[in-house]
Amino acid sequence: MILHPQLEQDCFVLGRFPLSVVLLMNDSRYPWFILVPQRQDVREIHHLSDQDQQQLMRESSVLAGCIETEFNADKINIAALGNVVPQLHIHHIVRYRNDPVWPAPVWGKLPAVAYSQHDADVLCLRMRTLLSNSGMTAVDYGRV
Repeated sequence: MILHPQLEQDCFVLGRFPLSVVLLMNDSRYPWFILVPQRQDVREIHHLSDQDQQQLMRESSVLAGCIETEFNADKINIAALGNVVPQLHIHHIVRYRNDPVWPAPVWGKLPAVAYSQHDADVLCLRMRTLLSNSGMTAVDYGRV
């Protein structure tokens, strides 16, 4: 599967679930993860087979549960917009009542603040370990 160039530019690869690649958005303002189903030319969830739709929901639920607990989230925002990146991808964003734009959506509000290489390495390792315990196969490289 080929990732959209914008996802390649903006994210670190954490690993793979049976259906989806798991990405970390390079924005340190929020713990922000993305699932990308490994299906070519799919733009919408309803374009997936019934089996893939169910698998995506399982993977999304596992990811959301892990990050909610790990980051002690006030809320997990889950969304599939696709207005800029047409490739189907599902955002999972940890939100706190005291984050910079609460309660508004994060899109377009503030410029991204990239992780330092050290912080990205630490967070990627932490999340690979956490998600590997939940069925994700960790990937040993950082950026796509």
